[in-house]
Amino acid sequence: MASAFLEALFKEMKMYRDRFKSFDTVYLGGGTPSILNPEKLEEILTRVRENFRLLPSPEITLETNPADLDRASLELIRNIGINRLNIGVQSFDPKILGFLGRRHSANQAICAIESSRKAGFTNIGLDLIYGIPGQEMDSWLDTLRCALTFEPEHLSCYQLTVEAGTPIGIRCQKGEFSLPDENLQHEFFIKTAETLEDAGYVHYEVSNFVRDLKLASRHNQKYWDHTPYLGLGPSAHSFLDNQRWWNPRSLDRYITLIKSGKPPIEDTEILTIGQLQLEAQYLGLRTKKGIHLQDYADKYRCDLLTGKGKMLTELKEKGLISIEEGYLYPTRAGLAMADSLALI
Repeated sequence: MASAFLEALFKEMKMYRDRFKSFDTVYLGGGTPSILNPEKLEEILTRVRENFRLLPSPEITLETNPADLDRASLELIRNIGINRLNIGVQSFDPKILGFLGRRHSANQAICAIESSRKAGFTNIGLDLIYGIPGQEMDSWLDTLRCALTFEPEHLSCYQLTVEAGTPIGIRCQKGEFSLPDENLQHEFFIKTAETLEDAGYVHYEVSNFVRDLKLASRHNQKYWDHTPYLGLGPSAHSFLDNQRWWNPRSLDRYITLIKSGKPPIEDTEILTIGQLQLEAQYLGLRTKKGIHLQDYADKYRCDLLTGKGKMLTELKEKGLISIEEGYLYPTRAGLAMADSLALI
């Protein structure tokens, strides 16, 4: 199946080579691409370079599972040009890993991080999850403290979300557990921000922290400011010229559509100026940088200070936003309720 997938992937690249000319980031993710051996990953990057122009010093990220990493493979991965790792640790607590159904142990996660450093990686991100049923605050803070001992360049701390149809979603629907209430979720968020900021990290997006803003994920930021991006493979999303489209989730359907000679598009939407405005508000207010008011007005033909002045004043008085030097941005309290801020 891997060979059939790669054949389809390479054909999809050719379909878009004339629409997308150059990129400064490549992200191999959306699952666990680290199950592919380094030779296959190198072949993917070779085909990317054949079909698209990579700008100087590109950020090339591999999303990985700790169980797939060892020193030898990591050295090969670094040698083929991958310069950033995103390791799906999720937790250092065996009970939490068991609840999540992860296939790696806490010890494997630790060994994966240590091996990544020894292999020469200097830009490592760790993914962690909090707000898990039965998780105590002390357990979560222990996971954060353990993560900090490795001095990762990047930390993504996500609140557990339950999707229908997934194993965890089915268990939740059966009533086997319930998610923490809003107050406890808020406490997890605030404690996370306090702990990581006290350790010197910048809270640059709701779920993301970085040791230095120069190391913030260049790739992820494209999703937050309507920069064009191309997604390849099952479930991948793309955006260009106010149009968004996405591929089918099913690998079999993806391969079948590719074989038909047409782009494997499941569906598409053309965003109106109003939809782009709302998305820019929603995404901008999830970031520490916030919204540059003049750029927003020029790009979306909407002056937020004029149109939303009263509401912005109320939010500022509540300590949820600040407006300084031409930027509208959320405070820590505002980031904690970023989804609600987007409704301004």
